[in-house]
Amino acid sequence: MSKILIVDDSPTILTALAVMVRAMKFEPITAPNGEKGVELFVAERPTLVLLDVNMPGIDGYETARRIRAASPEEWIPIIFLSANEYDQHLERAIESGGDDYLVKPVSAVVLSAKIRSLQRLDQMRGKLVDMSKDLTAANQRLETIANQDALTGIANRRAFDNLIDRELAHAVRSREPLSVALVDVDHFKAFNDRYGHPAGDQCLRAIGGAITRSCKRATDFAARYGGEEFVLLLPCTPAQGALQVIETLRREVGALAIPHEASSAGSVVTFSAGLATYAPDRDKTAADLIKRADEALYRAKHLGRNRSIAAS
Repeated sequence: MSKILIVDDSPTILTALAVMVRAMKFEPITAPNGEKGVELFVAERPTLVLLDVNMPGIDGYETARRIRAASPEEWIPIIFLSANEYDQHLERAIESGGDDYLVKPVSAVVLSAKIRSLQRLDQMRGKLVDMSKDLTAANQRLETIANQDALTGIANRRAFDNLIDRELAHAVRSREPLSVALVDVDHFKAFNDRYGHPAGDQCLRAIGGAITRSCKRATDFAARYGGEEFVLLLPCTPAQGALQVIETLRREVGALAIPHEASSAGSVVTFSAGLATYAPDRDKTAADLIKRADEALYRAKHLGRNRSIAAS
């Protein structure tokens, strides 16, 4: 049974209101003053509050403010009851957190109608809150999908592009190193031609998993850059540290032992990598940093693949 808190310093009015509330199939909880009313509100969590304005100690306005402060994220309807019917009293009641204002003596019919009306508003509000939560969750799922590579499950190019500018700005401000590595699967077209595209997709998924395992720190970031190319973004990592990450990745990919008989770089799937570390005198933009990593990758391929080259 839903509870209604009744706060009034008059025992006669408390009793009369409790009878009305009980007749409406609610459980009445009564308090003789504002302090006790706030205490019972916190303890009982009623669905609605009937609150007298003029009481000894803290008045109804202050009681309403304390009730609202005790439950800032939850809307509990408050109906003020008073012998005063002046406009300024109604205005003050609303300002202090009330939702409606009834003049005593209160008719059972009017009180019932007000309570039912506020209950319907509360139900509507609850539905809106639920819809808002569902919408937020859906937007979060869409954001995840928009930044995730559908094939490998790791981040995609869009996510990388959104992140690198922020990381570069941080590196500039903090004067900390930032490294970028482009990783390209060796002779991947030949792999697809030899083993078929489904096998190629499985190969890329396995490499995506290996890249995830090689990124040990929470700040390390990996994404599928496009086709058979991946990118690693390594904040606070100098060139030597970035080369260690790539070598860890090389061991992870080697451990996969994916046969590649059509490769001139080895009997299993391998990769070439180009690395660049942010240099203030060369990298004015993220595109400059990526370009140097791409040039290093080109040199690694030119020298026979299955190797890592750091930009000078």
